[in-house]
Amino acid sequence: MLAKVFPIKLKDGTQSAAEEIVREFAPKGPAVEDGTLSFRVYRDPAKPDHLLFVEHFADQAAYDAHTGSAAYQELIAGRFGELVVEFVEIDHELLVAL
Repeated sequence: MLAKVFPIKLKDGTQSAAEEIVREFAPKGPAVEDGTLSFRVYRDPAKPDHLLFVEHFADQAAYDAHTGSAAYQELIAGRFGELVVEFVEIDHELLVAL
């Protein structure tokens, strides 16, 4: 399993717009992708204009299919990407699961 974590800083005042895009994307992308095991996006109520994506994929091929999808290209790489100031991509491989 491949886990991806993305702390994301948004342009000031764009939190609501970013959240709308993520809500639109979830059922069109992650919800229908075979290798996407989970897709979660968190907000910190004390830190506006920041989101944290935590995603789990069966493997690298599943992640590649996810980011290559039409929904991802339009909504995340496209519209959501226009709202991003900076982000970090952190990869993890599963070590222990209970």
